Amino acid sequence: MIIVTGGTGRLGRAVVEGLAERVPADQLGVSVREPEQAADLAARGIRVRRGDFEAPDSLADAFEGATQVLIVSGPADPAPHQVAIEAAKAAGAERILYTSHQAASLDSQFLATRGHAATEQDLADSGVPFTALRNGFYASTPAFLLRPALQTGELVLPEDGPFSWTAHQDLAEAAVVALTEPGRLDGITPPLTGPELLDYAEVAAIASKLLGRTITRVTVPDEEWKQAALGRGMPEFVVDLTLGIFAAARRGEFAVVDPALAKLLGRPATPISEVLARELTT
Repeated sequence: MIIVTGGTGRLGRAVVEGLAERVPADQLGVSVREPEQAADLAARGIRVRRGDFEAPDSLADAFEGATQVLIVSGPADPAPHQVAIEAAKAAGAERILYTSHQAASLDSQFLATRGHAATEQDLADSGVPFTALRNGFYASTPAFLLRPALQTGELVLPEDGPFSWTAHQDLAEAAVVALTEPGRLDGITPPLTGPELLDYAEVAAIASKLLGRTITRVTVPDEEWKQAALGRGMPEFVVDLTLGIFAAARRGEFAVVDPALAKLLGRPATPISEVLARELTT
């Protein structure tokens, strides 16, 4: 049985939907914090059980009978992911997969990518065959940050650098291939990235063209952006985490484009213009 954690989240749900086209429903399971949110999956014959990384005892039941477990990564802290790895191992999983990040590194400027690197080491130390899917930066991130700019006409952010923005659906398809085609992706994968490098000024230009009106990229000092974000009610932890993204981008940590994802999918990776067209114009 294949178990997917976070099966009601954006990536996890897309993976489950893709698996359902290839695997019998009774061979699929999801581990979710709130099973009632997965009632539609249960109605289709997919096993739904409560599993919470913060409640380790729940994972024994959620992972029961697993042959493969896909751990869809959550917050930056690697400790909950280590709990999930141990639970998958205890359940007898023959393989553990994990959604890591293209920039995973213990010396990253971005807290989350340091956490991913630590989890990759935990996977290697587990003794269980594993795949760390080094996903590119989600293309939904600039779509989210652009929403206020739709009202103001200005995309106000700290100085950045180039990103290889990558579509959730592409990454979900890659995870499905990894789970259903043994040997295609083992160990730590190459970067699974979108097709081009774009900074926020270029993203703003694409959005302007799509929307038929100008969105101007405005660069402000980190501290100025932080104070404004705090004033809007953003939690300080989230503010600092976000500033880490921009610091890492300035260092070139996300400036990687690799053909691995397109080769795996058998088609070009989705450009960010398509993602923005869906998310900003519908």
